Amino acid sequence: MSQLVDSDETAPLLGDDASSDDSQDEDYKSRWRSIRVMYFTMFLSSVGFTIVITSLWPYLQRIDDSANASFLGWVVAAYSLGQMIASPIFGLWSNHRPRREPLVCSILINLSANIYYAYAYLPSTNNKVHMLMSRAFVGFGAGNVAVVRSYVAGATSLKERTSAMANMSACQALGFILGPALQACLSFIGEKGVTIDILDLQLNMYTAPAFLAAAFGIINILLVLLVLREHRVDDRGRLLRAINYTSEDRVDISEETEEAIDQVAVLTSNALFFIVMFIFAVFETIATPLSMDMFAWTRKEAVLYNGIIICGIGFESILVFVIVKVASKRVGDRPVLLAGLAIIFVGFFILLPWGNHYPKIQWADLKNNSLVSHISEATIASNSSLEPTGCPYDQTWCQYTPAIYLAQYISSDFLIGVGYPACNVMSYTLYSKILGPKPQGVYMGWLTASGSGARTLGPVFVSQIYTVLGPRWAFSLICGMVVGAIILLVSLYHRLIAFSVRHGRAAE
Repeated sequence: MSQLVDSDETAPLLGDDASSDDSQDEDYKSRWRSIRVMYFTMFLSSVGFTIVITSLWPYLQRIDDSANASFLGWVVAAYSLGQMIASPIFGLWSNHRPRREPLVCSILINLSANIYYAYAYLPSTNNKVHMLMSRAFVGFGAGNVAVVRSYVAGATSLKERTSAMANMSACQALGFILGPALQACLSFIGEKGVTIDILDLQLNMYTAPAFLAAAFGIINILLVLLVLREHRVDDRGRLLRAINYTSEDRVDISEETEEAIDQVAVLTSNALFFIVMFIFAVFETIATPLSMDMFAWTRKEAVLYNGIIICGIGFESILVFVIVKVASKRVGDRPVLLAGLAIIFVGFFILLPWGNHYPKIQWADLKNNSLVSHISEATIASNSSLEPTGCPYDQTWCQYTPAIYLAQYISSDFLIGVGYPACNVMSYTLYSKILGPKPQGVYMGWLTASGSGARTLGPVFVSQIYTVLGPRWAFSLICGMVVGAIILLVSLYHRLIAFSVRHGRAAE
């Protein structure tokens, strides 16, 4: 294990891994205050995404009858497509200008897009298109994740890096918890909610979370403007003069940045991050439709129960980050990443349908309802008190594919909740170490774009495969992808090392 990575294992989760002498230094204090602003920015970004994720499908069904599960895949993917486009742009911007500029701009876009999402019901036609566009703009604003990651990577030494990245992921997980929790709480407002005529606003369980996310954006902007300062250090923790820093109180140490970065390791890291994010995008997209199909939950039940489940996964993730922080110091980053992939494989394998029990079919509700002889099917479908539940009859696989049991679903959620956060934090921690002291805005932009591309393709992939072929095919293909990722990691294991280790300035 690298000598530079050894540190006090008893440090708190948000500890700064530095001596008491360093902590007295004002520049050190300013650096960590700024890093904590980045933690909070990641937290709010996570809240802004997850606060609506469990209600997307029922909201889409409510505002546009023509929307189906396949279109849901495009709505979820729109967020990631916007983020994929924006990430390299914001990353390049942050390499040459103060990071406040791309951060404030991106948060303003995100804030405005959440308000647009809340009003997606208002147009008389094409409501589903308006929802798709609003999610694309929310994702475009979320492209600032590249700026956040590059800032934290550039403002920490190699010794501090894993801890700082774990801290940032823990804050992301806190947002992952709080978002669905807030959505679950706001679900008690109900589908009708309150109408504010002067604003043409329906404040209900679907629109209230978006307005709350916009309010969080205002808080984020104030923190960026009032607290954030530019800082950059090399792998040893020596202060560097950042390209986008205006003070003269920095020493320019440029010789390390001229040495070559291992591009094979960079491409491999991007590929692994793509697979990890693709897999989780599939999981978060399919959770609500899968639970409604398999367990005959109503729209409101699906939002509430999946919100609770995702909250549980978020709490679990925080524990995983604590364990990862210690485990990476003992065995290294790469073994933790490998173990995470293996756990994800088991999680999706468990989710495969088995047995002879089949899901409830929606048409059974209509067939057994005495009103069918007097009321048309269309009238029944439009009556909220007779909301059909179960697997839709037009998904032919429902009639021959065994049902997934609730115990399978919960067990899979638990395992994926262990494997995904471990893979996520190790992927971009390794990546930042591979890049070394070079300004990482553009590289982090490409990593974020890689993840966003995965989150664009994942929902489209799973919505199409799941709708046409069912969960057995969808989850079998995911298991195959995880095996491919494990083979790739093992094959190029020796290349995924820190920049300073590769160039002989630190021992592995």
